[in-house]
Amino acid sequence: MNDSRISGLHELTIVERIDELGRHGWLTPADVELLKQGRQVLLPAAADRMVENVVGSFGLPLAIAPNFVVNGRDYIVPMVIEEPSVVAAVSGAAKLARPEGFAAHCQEWLLAGQVHVTGIADAAAATDALQQCTQELIDSANEVHPGLARHGGGVRDIEVRVLELPDGKPAIAVHILVDTGDAMGANIVNTICESLAPRIGEICGGDVALRILSNLSDRSVVTAKVSYCLEDLGTTGFVAEQVRDRIIIASDIARVDPYRAATHNKGIMNGVDALAIATGNDWRAIEAGAHAYAALSGQYRPLACWSAGPDGDLLGELSMPLRVAIVGGTLSVNPAVMMALRMTGVKSSQELAQLMAAVGLAQNFAAIRALATRGIQEGHMRLHARSSAAAEEQNTPLDNPQGSAAGKVILLGEHAVVYGRHAVALPIADAVTANVVSSDSGESPYYTKVLQHICTELAIEGDDFGVDVCSTLPRGMGLGSSAAIAVAMIRAINISLELGLDDERINSVALSCEKLAHGTPSGVDNSIATYGVPMSFSNADGSQIDVLELQETPPIVIAFSNQPGSTQEQVAGVRARREFNVDHYEAIFDEIDALSQAGAGALQSGDYQQLGALMNMNHGLLNALEVSTPEIEGMISIARAAGAVGAKLTGGGGGGSVIALCPGAMQDVTDAFSAAGFVSLTLTNTKGS
Repeated sequence: MNDSRISGLHELTIVERIDELGRHGWLTPADVELLKQGRQVLLPAAADRMVENVVGSFGLPLAIAPNFVVNGRDYIVPMVIEEPSVVAAVSGAAKLARPEGFAAHCQEWLLAGQVHVTGIADAAAATDALQQCTQELIDSANEVHPGLARHGGGVRDIEVRVLELPDGKPAIAVHILVDTGDAMGANIVNTICESLAPRIGEICGGDVALRILSNLSDRSVVTAKVSYCLEDLGTTGFVAEQVRDRIIIASDIARVDPYRAATHNKGIMNGVDALAIATGNDWRAIEAGAHAYAALSGQYRPLACWSAGPDGDLLGELSMPLRVAIVGGTLSVNPAVMMALRMTGVKSSQELAQLMAAVGLAQNFAAIRALATRGIQEGHMRLHARSSAAAEEQNTPLDNPQGSAAGKVILLGEHAVVYGRHAVALPIADAVTANVVSSDSGESPYYTKVLQHICTELAIEGDDFGVDVCSTLPRGMGLGSSAAIAVAMIRAINISLELGLDDERINSVALSCEKLAHGTPSGVDNSIATYGVPMSFSNADGSQIDVLELQETPPIVIAFSNQPGSTQEQVAGVRARREFNVDHYEAIFDEIDALSQAGAGALQSGDYQQLGALMNMNHGLLNALEVSTPEIEGMISIARAAGAVGAKLTGGGGGGSVIALCPGAMQDVTDAFSAAGFVSLTLTNTKGS
């Protein structure tokens, strides 16, 4: 079992935190790279399949709360929240509770679908008729989703409630109680309601008004409990007994004052919602159910209460409906959600709900403890000031415009280009931007290493500045990220320090940075990052660049595999294998060279059928060089089956990305990648000048 105690996490840089979580086993090596490269973020192409009229993706902080022990098991908690102090507070509360941890359970796990019937002549007779037909309705409901029952779920019971409408007429609410397993189950329950509604209306002798699930999931109530040792409660200016008693008084006030109870419960939801959003759950439904449950007695009441135990310790208990999911819906579409679920390590939706309840209770304790002692504003405003300062002062640009650089996709010629053959490459325009800033943020050791190398190459002395880099390119995906970062940084320094570097010098320095990153680069990545135009490239006699004038942006889809590739490792591997089979490898490189030169012509003339065929042949040769992977092969098959005329890996291989040439089939190929769980994007703005 992994230990969730991670001291000093807040003192580390972002990269160091990621590495620390990986070292403790909370992140897989793949997730470590995913976070470092920023590839956990939902791309607009994937977002466009989730909701209507998408224009982009919206970012919020993804943080980690360590120290949790729930039902004897350690957890770290991914939290998506923009409010300062919440993550620190809940982590501290979890740490204080570690000796015994949180206990959580739920007695049942049912979701209620409702069918409302009006226009009833005799409510009592309708109720009796429904009760007599209960088993019939249950059997009919389970036939709607037979797979649900096979997996241990299904309709468990049917309940009937008589309502009185404002006009005094009766209505009947039929509750269909469904165990939906680890899925949230909204669509399942709604389908069952719609299927049973006509029969229910017939039995009641009335008109069906509504048929939909209820978000007041009071048949999925989770209870969490915690005990804080009295001697641990003391704080500056307050002895332990004072802190305990003030927390209890605050809890008692919330029991009788709905105005206070609303704020009391908001603190709980700070923790619950943050975990719900991180794990892709419907936090709006959770909020609606929680607040409705808090008002079931007729007065709005707190979801968590605090009291003194027999030994004087502080006891907390929270009960609230928490119908959450770990499968289904759009969870698998968002890579950040799947990563967050992996972080928690939960194996069932009930386990996630229990963790969520513990987080809510911990956050409630932290908020009330602060409120009842030093006041809520001291810590909150300190962190708020920090975030405001970060927005206004930290990494302030030194009155200079951005340096920018292009990413790249190689259409033809990978690996052969290292040995003097031609490669055909297209730019991903303005993929990386950089600004010189007043101080180095220290968030990326890689950026720092590149900056130091650039300063050495340009004979720049002093360490009183840094470079703030913004990249849309995921690293390790074969899209020229390292070269683009280097070029953008060099350009930012050139502008800020007025060095007067031309593109040739920028390209030369970027190539030296590429050698730092990849060992023996071909030079194509830094060249296209610098010049940002479609090109045929060869390094046979120095860098030979032929700019390709294009009639239009080629219809290319780029899809990302789940495994980053290391260009340095792949180039070294090809080199080692070539040493044992020089003649064979040279023959392969010659064939790739011929394909590249033919492909340059097909690209310029817009002959996509010919270009696609050349790409397919090129991929076959790359496979012969042993740089493809089973996953890459599967992605290529997906693209070709969906209508791509050509598909191949792009870049160094060993993972990374696939490109597909899709005249007339861009959407079909994109949809096919998405259906298979791969994130993709389309190439734009690549025409020559």
